[in-house]
Amino acid sequence: MAPTRPSKKKGKGKQLAKAKAASSTVSPSDPVALRALLTASTALLEQGDALAARKIARDALSANESAPSPLTSPLGAALSLLGSIAVETGDIDDARKYFLRAVDTDPEGELPDEIGGGAEKFLWLAQLSEEGGNDSVKWFERGAGALRKAIGKAEEEGKTDVAEEKKRKLAETLCAVAEVYMTDLSWEEDAENRCEALISEAGLVAPDHADTWQTVANVRISQERVDEAKAALERSMAVWRNVESEDVRVPAFPTRVGLARLLIEVGMEGRAVEVVERLVTEDDQSVESWYLGGFGLYNAGLKLKEKKKEAEWKSAWRSARGWLAQCLLLFQKLEYEDERLGEHANELLALVRQEIGDDEGDEEDEGWEDDEDGEDDSDEDEDDDEDEEMQ
Repeated sequence: MAPTRPSKKKGKGKQLAKAKAASSTVSPSDPVALRALLTASTALLEQGDALAARKIARDALSANESAPSPLTSPLGAALSLLGSIAVETGDIDDARKYFLRAVDTDPEGELPDEIGGGAEKFLWLAQLSEEGGNDSVKWFERGAGALRKAIGKAEEEGKTDVAEEKKRKLAETLCAVAEVYMTDLSWEEDAENRCEALISEAGLVAPDHADTWQTVANVRISQERVDEAKAALERSMAVWRNVESEDVRVPAFPTRVGLARLLIEVGMEGRAVEVVERLVTEDDQSVESWYLGGFGLYNAGLKLKEKKKEAEWKSAWRSARGWLAQCLLLFQKLEYEDERLGEHANELLALVRQEIGDDEGDEEDEGWEDDEDGEDDSDEDEDDDEDEEMQ
């Protein structure tokens, strides 16, 4: 079994005590102290203590609202932070209200990030939109506009790192709009042209950003241009596959789960298993990652079976059996809500067991670390097939 992630809550008590003490004495005329409160609240949120973070952020908001100088007071930052906390606690209506109030403090996203300016509030409202579709696009476009201004300003001031960070965020935003046009607005006449324009701009803004190429692949799949989708997925993975998980180039966990799904969809099972192997080392409680690993190995085994490679397909299916069994174990333990995923995992596991039996007494399935040995041969064979298809 992969190791569990280390706890992030070390030292939380001391930090909370300091923040509480500060919140009781902070002056509305002291923007530095107000920002310190928000920093403490943000740290608590990142450590998983949303309720404690909310208490500190509310104290900061109260002090901010009576600040004499709104241009130096981080009122927007307090509102945006409370919006993020509300998302974490599941209070989505409250989150929208906080982000809308944050927009009122900075309608164009031109104020500095440290006092709640910038694009984040617009991007949150796009994701939280009840209407979706054009309403989401409207908020995304406001966020994109703020990011373009921020990029221009950072480049003028010679702040290369800031400019690159904003470019990555702009590319992600453009890709998010493209996703809306592929789903909620797919019925619009110019949806495909809009998608092309968006992914083209994203590619120009951040050509080395993995998310951009993943979205390109998604668009190409929708257009049934599978070879181009495969090439885009390879380019997306090339950005981060050989760097540490903490590297900024590595996409977010949910993005990589989506990547694994796309890889399986276009028949790149070897690459998909490579992705999910890494995911379960980061979070061994991810039901979907274990499911996708089993699904990918099942499909790889089917291809090997068609080629009459008996030892290889049985090895792939033994590994698939272990992944799927772990998926279903966690599915029950965590009371996972995606019933269709559970049904499909059960169906695949039954098919595998029908062919190769249960894993009792099978030394190759005693631990998931051992399964990796079984996966390598089938994955390498599959990767060879993919390379031939790419050429």
